[in-house]
Order: sequence, then C-alpha cells, then structure tokens
Amino acid sequence: MRNYIGIDLGTSSVKILLVDEEGKILKTATRDYPLIFPNPGWTEQEPELWWNATLEALEELLSGTDRTLVDGIGVGGQMHGLVILDRQDRVIRPAILWNDGRTGEEVEYLNSVIGKEKISECTANIAFAGFTAPKLLWLKKHEKENFERISKIMLPKDYINYLLTGVHSCDYSDASGMLLLDVKNRRWSEEMLKICSVREDQMPSLYESYQVTGTLKKEVAQKLGLRKEVCVTAGAGDNAAAAVGTGTTGDGECNISLGTSGTLFITSDKFRVDNNNGLHAFCHADGKYHLMGCMLSSASCNKWFYEEILKTDDYNAEQAGITDRMLGNNRVFFLPYLMGERSPINDTDARGTFTGLSMDTTRTDMVLSILEGVAFAARDNLEIVKKLGIDVKKSKICGGGARSRLWVKILANVLGIELEIPQTEEGPGYGAAMLSMVGCGRYKSVKEACDNLIKTVGTVYPDREISQRYEKAYGKYRKIYPALKNVFPELK
Repeated sequence: MRNYIGIDLGTSSVKILLVDEEGKILKTATRDYPLIFPNPGWTEQEPELWWNATLEALEELLSGTDRTLVDGIGVGGQMHGLVILDRQDRVIRPAILWNDGRTGEEVEYLNSVIGKEKISECTANIAFAGFTAPKLLWLKKHEKENFERISKIMLPKDYINYLLTGVHSCDYSDASGMLLLDVKNRRWSEEMLKICSVREDQMPSLYESYQVTGTLKKEVAQKLGLRKEVCVTAGAGDNAAAAVGTGTTGDGECNISLGTSGTLFITSDKFRVDNNNGLHAFCHADGKYHLMGCMLSSASCNKWFYEEILKTDDYNAEQAGITDRMLGNNRVFFLPYLMGERSPINDTDARGTFTGLSMDTTRTDMVLSILEGVAFAARDNLEIVKKLGIDVKKSKICGGGARSRLWVKILANVLGIELEIPQTEEGPGYGAAMLSMVGCGRYKSVKEACDNLIKTVGTVYPDREISQRYEKAYGKYRKIYPALKNVFPELK
C-alpha cells in the first residue's frame, strides 16, 4: 500500500496529512507560525517560518512510519501572497499576504486608470486588494530597491515546492489569483506583466495542479528519510485544493468553505465570466475552470466575537441556546466585513456592523446574527451565480465552520439548497494528497480520484418554513450595506 503526503499551508499554521492509496488518513501533524502586522490593515509573514514549520511537521508525521512507502507530495496553500526572491533565491522581504489591505491606491489605479474592462480582458478578473499584482505595484512605489532586486515572484505554497524540488513552479489555479494570468488561455498575460513592470522570466513555470514538477532534492530527501524519487506535484490554491478534497470537480458542482475566509466555489467545463466581475473567474485544479465568490471574514467572525469580545472559546455553549424557532426571526443583523470585503462588493473600506440592537437584545441574538450574516454574504454570491443561468441545487460544505451543524442548517435554509457533508473535513490537505496520487499515476484524472475516494456522511436539507422566513430576512439584510457604503470611508 503506497502512501501520499498532502500539505495545507494555511495562514496561521501548516497541517500535513499522510494518506494511503485508498484515501485513508493515516496520520496528521500541525505546526503554527505567527503573523506580522507592520501597520493597521497590513499582514505579513516570514516564508522561512513556513519552511521550518513544514519540516518539523513532516518529521512528526513520518515518525514511526515506513518512509519508503511514500510516493508523492502535494501542496495546497493560502493564495495571493507575494513572495520575492533575489538572484541567489533568497527571500528579499516578508511575504505580503492575501488579507493585507495596503493596496487601495494600486487597486484604484488598475480598475479606474487602466480600467476594469481592460484588466478583465487580460485576466478575466478585476483588481482586488488581496491580489498579487497590486502588491507588486505597491512594492515598486514604496520599496523600489527591493522591487529592483526581484529575480523570481512566487506564491506561498510554491515557495515550499521550490525548497522541496529546486524548481520554480506555479499551478494554474493559484496563478489565477495573481491578476497576472490570462486565465482563459492558461498563460502569463504579457500586458499585465508590462503594466506591473515585470518580465516573464521573473515568473515561475506554469503547470496543471496534478502535474509533477520535480522530485525531492537530495538534501531534503536525506533530511526527511524519504526516497529522492518521491514526486512533487504542482498542487493548488487552498480553495481549489479544498474543492478537490470534497469531490467538487466536473461541470456545475458547488463547494462552500467556512474557513478563516469563506468561499462559494462553482466548477465549470468552460470558461465564463460574470458581467460585473463580482465573482473570480479562475482555473480549477482538475484542468478546467471555476467561479468563486470570496468572503474575507467567515469563521474568523466567530473567533473574533467569541474570543476577543466574549472572552470564551466554548463555541458550542454559545450556540446551544439557539432554537429552530429563532432562525429567520432574529431582529439583529450582522455585516461580516471585519477586513473589508472582496466578493461581490470589492470594498476595502467596508466594516462589520451590528444593526437592530435594542434593550432586549440578548447575547444569543448577537451570536446568531453572526452565523446568519456570513450565510447572507454567501447568498449575495449565489445570487450572481443564478444570474449566469447556473442552477445550484446542492453543494458540498467544508472548513472549520462546517463542524457546527447549526451553522450548516442556517446556510442550507438561507441559500435554499441541500448541503452535503464529506466524510473527511481536511479540505486543502486532502485535496493536495489526491493531486499527488494523480501525478504519481495512481489515478488517471482528478475526476477519477474524486469518484473513488470522496464519500459523504450526511445531507442537510432546507426546511420550507425556515427558508421562507430567511427569504424575508435576507431582503432586509441586503439593504444595510448600500445604506452605509458612503459612511465607511469616513470611519478610517
């Protein structure tokens, strides 16, 4: 029985899985690393810490196992982060992460001066604050010396792949979020590179997520006690990897992720873009395409409210008092824009709000409003999908927030669709391991791997009465942001 390793390089930790060829998770290991906040709204990380944490977690994962059985490694990871290397492949500065908000001026320049229509023509997307291209423009303006030292531009998971193999690689799904890729034609956009003053030789080589980019460097293989013939696949951005890990491949499939950020992910056999670019149009890890709505704050809203405001980590206790009768009847509404918002409003100034508070508002009302607010934000993205003529009747659901069956019930009723719960909740790491199986030849395609390995353990169905109540509540919710949109910039 051959084994495969899946690495999930997250925002706050790396989680690594050892999976056998039949999809059974044999062992997991996790290591945390800190974030850096140089200024309000800025988020950075030291890439060296990712590598050290990955090596430590790999050593723990492989301890006590037969290391000769490992055939492949796949990496899924946080998207959009800017990692820059010099001519000696040394990291020039800390990585600027996906949730960094410093690039407001650069986003405005790209969308208004270059123009959304032009940017979309080049990349199938418009500029968002978290994307990589605006970060490059910011670096050029504010850290000119560092910008001029750039020899290679990479994404977080690709830096790990480089240290494993010595190959500068990037897969199409992750590259899609850089705003430097011609998504439709799966190649770097010459015009976008020129706009950002970047040469194509500074970019990594492009691969499909399941393609092998190389084998382990001799010194890495020796350090980990693995065969140097172990194959490393290109891997995928965390959302595409999570979609693979839940079996969301093919045409018209859906996956909802409730992680630190939240996503609504729709697969497509053909390339398509919504008229207003409210959704991201990206390449998928199965070799096709997907549309994705990204909410910057999802499960992190719970973490903030429970741990920072209520000073508790007992999430279950906070949700225990919420009954079915309360669903859709809450008079408190929460905008989940704690870090601004990406899809579909693309507003870095937007902020979180509680609306409808009164003297009889309870702690439970506020807890419920957060769960509902994130669900309503997901509904905003689903409405755009509907306008494209895509009829979503069911979805897979994953991420830490999906462990709350109450939240899953709320989502099912707010969205009016069935939600399928996969047997494994490991998302990106599991998907990355599956991609390595395809790269190593265990399966002929990503679809075949999903068909053989992914099973669901339950389905949550919408309740007609609760859904009707939420339909009315959503009508009220969607009026709040437009009413406050012009106020938010004044709150800086």
